Amino acid sequence: MVIVNHQSTGDVCTLMMCLQDKGTVVRKMMWLMDHVFKYTNFGLVSLIHGDFFIRQGKAHRDKQLVYLKEHLEKYYHSRDRKWIVLFPEGGFLRKRRETSQMFAKKNSLPHLTHVTLPRLGATHIILKTLSAQQENGSVGSNTGTRNQTVNKSKGLQWVIDVTIAYPKARPMDIQTWIFGYRPPTVTHVHYRMYPIKEVPMEAGALTDWLYQRFVEKEELLAHFYDTGSFPPPEGQKEAPSRQMTLDPVWLCMVQSFAFASGYMWYNVLQYLYCCLF
Repeated sequence: MVIVNHQSTGDVCTLMMCLQDKGTVVRKMMWLMDHVFKYTNFGLVSLIHGDFFIRQGKAHRDKQLVYLKEHLEKYYHSRDRKWIVLFPEGGFLRKRRETSQMFAKKNSLPHLTHVTLPRLGATHIILKTLSAQQENGSVGSNTGTRNQTVNKSKGLQWVIDVTIAYPKARPMDIQTWIFGYRPPTVTHVHYRMYPIKEVPMEAGALTDWLYQRFVEKEELLAHFYDTGSFPPPEGQKEAPSRQMTLDPVWLCMVQSFAFASGYMWYNVLQYLYCCLF
């Protein structure tokens, strides 16, 4: 399970680029995204891919978690998914910061500026639904033992905590990625890995664990904005890093597809509008 801080629509693009040289990861990944993206040009692709679109807001929260659980049970293993990505903050930093800080003050929680307090719901459902698969299978027969081994290999094994940092705290959105109207910039991505056995499953303990991860993200980002780099691990002078440069031909093909699909989608919407009105 990959948990990521959320500053703008460009976070998805950044993460996708980071995973392009990781073999079959992108093909075996399930995304959780806002339901608004269902109505974009890549919404149909995501639907076919088996991603989950979640509606925000208290009025939809409980029902959406039920839908998420059903979706995971139906599609995650049947489509041989190995990774799942979510943004626990439940919205963009600029939209949630004030509300998050008010909630933190009211409940004596940490005051965060560069991230917001994460929401538990989707994270808890994912862990309970996908980690619980590791315990399936009936022990005591050869068949049961085989099933247990297979399910263990399919269950979540790691939580990867990803922190995305943009220079000068100026996040890029999808429009910037497509049209390139901002000067070239280097986006920094920091990650930590936690074995699933170290992640608590009980709601209260998981909430504390998740809050602590985002307090750490706050510290990482504060250091990055002050110094231009992430802090080094304990005992080291600098944080090890690997520069990633993508094939420009591949990027050109992706951009061409984005323009073409966007143009087709716009024309479809225009046609439907004319038919209806």
